Amino acid sequence: MRFSDLLTIGRISTTLSVSSKDAALQALASLLLHDSELNDEAAVVQVLRDREGLASTGVGDEVAIPHGRLNGLSRIIAAVAIAPAGVDFDAIDHRPVRIFVAVLAPERAPGDHLRVLARVSRLLRDTRVRAALLEAADPAAVKALLEAEEDLLR
Repeated sequence: MRFSDLLTIGRISTTLSVSSKDAALQALASLLLHDSELNDEAAVVQVLRDREGLASTGVGDEVAIPHGRLNGLSRIIAAVAIAPAGVDFDAIDHRPVRIFVAVLAPERAPGDHLRVLARVSRLLRDTRVRAALLEAADPAAVKALLEAEEDLLR
């Protein structure tokens, strides 16, 4: 399963400008609703908040991977947001987060959910990929970059 296939251009932002963790989660929920079967933004926000309540998904190196499982969702979807100014997200390294990758999976697909999270983690471990994402001019450039990087992982 390719991570880039879970994205649409409409679920990518290169200009996220929020001032708090909760505002970032709300913005990610809004992105996840775009081009998807979802229509209950409050439910998506709650799933992301519930996961954050367990431990921050700010994994370090200016990256956060908010995720969760949602009943009634038919397939895994994802969103990417770049926050040029950074957001305090309680990351494990205490640095602001500039790259957000949100993943929502159906309740019945925990294995696929974990595989997607592993793929995202592998992509974002690469310093070069993170730097290129931060420099991406627009959502199409983000999607093209992720597609090209996944081709290299094959």
